[in-house]
Amino acid sequence: MQAVVPTPAIARNVAVDVYRGFVMLLMMGEVLQFARVAAAFPGNWLWGILAYHQTHVEWAGCSLHDMIQPSFSFLVGVALPYSIASRMAKGGTFGRMFAHALWRSLLLCALGIFLRSMSSPMTNFTFEDTLTQIGLGFPILFVLGFKPPKWAWIALAVVLVGYWGAWALYPVPGPGYDYTSVGVPQGWDHLYSGFMAHWNKNANLGLAFDVWFLNLFPRPEPFVANGGGYLTLSFIPTLGTMILGLIAGRWLRAAAPKIPMRKLLLASVIGIAAGVLLHFAGINPLVKRIWTPGWTLFSGGVCFLFLAAFSWVVDVLHFRKWAFPLVVVGMNSIAAYLIAHLFENFIPSSLRINLGQHWFDVFGTGIGPFVEGVGVLLCYWLILLWMYRRKLFLKI
Repeated sequence: MQAVVPTPAIARNVAVDVYRGFVMLLMMGEVLQFARVAAAFPGNWLWGILAYHQTHVEWAGCSLHDMIQPSFSFLVGVALPYSIASRMAKGGTFGRMFAHALWRSLLLCALGIFLRSMSSPMTNFTFEDTLTQIGLGFPILFVLGFKPPKWAWIALAVVLVGYWGAWALYPVPGPGYDYTSVGVPQGWDHLYSGFMAHWNKNANLGLAFDVWFLNLFPRPEPFVANGGGYLTLSFIPTLGTMILGLIAGRWLRAAAPKIPMRKLLLASVIGIAAGVLLHFAGINPLVKRIWTPGWTLFSGGVCFLFLAAFSWVVDVLHFRKWAFPLVVVGMNSIAAYLIAHLFENFIPSSLRINLGQHWFDVFGTGIGPFVEGVGVLLCYWLILLWMYRRKLFLKI
């Protein structure tokens, strides 16, 4: 194994913590229930916009909510050069570190399956969750972290072109195919025709793989299709997103303490433009649910833009005090992820028990769900603040 020559570890990148905190706050912010409030105030543009960006688009396109998983995956790649440098400075070897990477991958997959099984009658073996998707690709990303930079670019090209080609070669369903049999609503208006039909919901290479793979595991009933169209094989283009993050992380470390703003912005423009061009040229649609190569490029470009923006504010303008609430969340992202999934029912029910079943109705039935969500989100953050003050950081 040919390793990159280690460089001295540098100070923690606060901008990355702020970006990660922003992403996790978006995820935890689902408790604000903007969709319910928007339904109570039809025609209100503000609540409508907030509701749109707190939900996933049905198929092609992008909302702010759709950027949570790409950003989380991208930041795994950004953090890797810092992690490798820190561990090597402490005497780490590739063998021990790779073994840890494999263990981390296993834990991420197991944790993702556990969280997806909480409301199931038995273990729900599913691999489209954020944690499992990262876990499946992480060992490859780790190896790339020890290779020269050109390997990352080559791997990215192989992932995107190879994955696109495999889907393009897989036959589309014939005339008269019953999409309702695989969970597509009758009259759903997001189905493509022609070449783009290779990326139709639940009629593609990814579903064929899952019908075989997921039915290898014990299930209450045979797997037919995922209602949202999500797929196990999406971990491959998700690896592409993580590789883009690895490239960004290397740029940041190499330029420190300066910010490689031109590189970040150029990568952003190229990624966004390439994704949009592929979509409107009919070559590959922008679909987050199946993580198309076009989506990898587009969302990766947006991630570069976010990273540039947070780096500009935090490290160039030195505006940091405002970001403390985000740092508290960003430095404990695994804990934040677990809190959002494990406490999403516990905290609201506890508030109702102790404050009254209708304690938030005083604000009106329209705004009430939002006020309740603010209370729940504040509880989430206070737990993370308590952990931050005591230097309790969950790491895998």
